[in-house]
Amino acid sequence: MTVQHGLNGGHRVMVEDHSHNRTVYQRGRAGYVQHPYSYRGHDYARRTYVSHGHVYSRNYMGYPYRGAYLSIYAPGVFYSPFFYGWAYNPWAAPITFGWGFAGSPWFGFYGYYFAPYASYPSAAYWLTDYMISTDLQADYAAHTEAGEEDGAAPAAAGPPMLTPEIKQQISDEVKSELALENQEATLASHQVDADPGSSGIDRLLSDAAKGKQHVFVVGASLDVVDNTQTECSLTDGDVLALQTAPPPDAQSVDLLVLASKGGQECPKQATVSVALADLQEMQNHMRESIDQGLQELQAKQGKDGLPKLPSTVPTQTAEAPYAAIAPPPDPNAAAEIQQQAQQADQSEKEVTAEASAGGTQ
Repeated sequence: MTVQHGLNGGHRVMVEDHSHNRTVYQRGRAGYVQHPYSYRGHDYARRTYVSHGHVYSRNYMGYPYRGAYLSIYAPGVFYSPFFYGWAYNPWAAPITFGWGFAGSPWFGFYGYYFAPYASYPSAAYWLTDYMISTDLQADYAAHTEAGEEDGAAPAAAGPPMLTPEIKQQISDEVKSELALENQEATLASHQVDADPGSSGIDRLLSDAAKGKQHVFVVGASLDVVDNTQTECSLTDGDVLALQTAPPPDAQSVDLLVLASKGGQECPKQATVSVALADLQEMQNHMRESIDQGLQELQAKQGKDGLPKLPSTVPTQTAEAPYAAIAPPPDPNAAAEIQQQAQQADQSEKEVTAEASAGGTQ
């Protein structure tokens, strides 16, 4: 059992056994129960997430890497190559889209940090705003529910901290992930297994060794240490850049903070150290957000200002073969997560009591 109390007031509990069964509780955020399974000799796992009463599941590939065991996101369904092409390439003309953020408390709070694009020349830009806005909504809800501290608006008004240059880097990363998923969809259609090294951070670190930069968007509250050995926090919607590859035996990666929300968060331009498993979860988060956004685009195409799909683009999806044989979502996930949180609280109380008793002897 690992219990973490974050600098910003966050609380996270994780329990994992040697078979990679895992239960995670995060106060104010989605928790999950993970159960492993095997497909054609490869390690997979299904996570059942519970978030404010909403239950959903995701699939992951297991991958031993540099002494760590990574869980790499594996899409549950794939679209046609034509749909990925429609999402990857520029649309016939830029479109405007009404997000409906104006009256939302989170949007008013984070107005100093984020502003949506005025128009969208392609799905990559729309998906960028979809991901960031979803992150900030989740961050605001978690802070409100859990009583966490968050960044504060700067004293002087100015342009959003997520500059057009940073958002362009995110959009470029989104395009890269769309191309990757299209490749995986082609492999799956030919009954060929995806390479977890290519799907996960192994490829991204290899790219860094060749001088290619990648960016990550933080998808959950995380405490890290910067290059001055000072602790600081990262939260949903912060942006990090991978600029140099770590040594071959490194268990963590140094990243540059491109954008953060202030307060106790790691300052912009700080270099922070992120564990391999946490970095993989950041890439997972981007891919999951993209897939969620693709689902929205498919469902709303031709509505609310979104372009209509060409008649030559199929709308049907194909279930991934490893998802078809995965164990069903855990029906007891919510109870298991809550029970784990209670056990962690009890364990902490017992440890605190033992420490206090020891100090009085």
